[in-house]
Amino acid sequence: MDLSRLRGSRPRGDEGDRGLSTIEVVILAPVMILFILVLVAFGQLVDGRGALDGAARDAARAGSIQKDHGTAIAEAKKAAEANLSDVCSGPVSVVQKSAGFEPDTLFTVEVSCEVRGLASIGLDIPTTLSATFSSPLDPYRRTA
Repeated sequence: MDLSRLRGSRPRGDEGDRGLSTIEVVILAPVMILFILVLVAFGQLVDGRGALDGAARDAARAGSIQKDHGTAIAEAKKAAEANLSDVCSGPVSVVQKSAGFEPDTLFTVEVSCEVRGLASIGLDIPTTLSATFSSPLDPYRRTA
């Protein structure tokens, strides 16, 4: 019996598995990359939701300390746009939801915009988020 031939040979069961791990990597790598990109896109949506909530809070507070209605809306819009400059892909909408601008009432605004989110991975799904917040009109608001 020739032992030199047996030492260098592999068992017969491995011959069908040659290159199988390469095929697995070629098939699974794009799936894993796509999964990671989807997680990042949904993370941007969650971050956008948090940023919109904060912008609505800041806009309501900025408007509630002004002396007149026109200035209140302008300052609310300015505050919301400043907070959302790197989150929204389009214009920021600020709409007053409360009735009037009388003392001892609430100043309520709704802030909305289109968040990038899923567009970052090539899915052109418009995602418009909105948030509403109320702030009491400050009794010591600006007089000048």
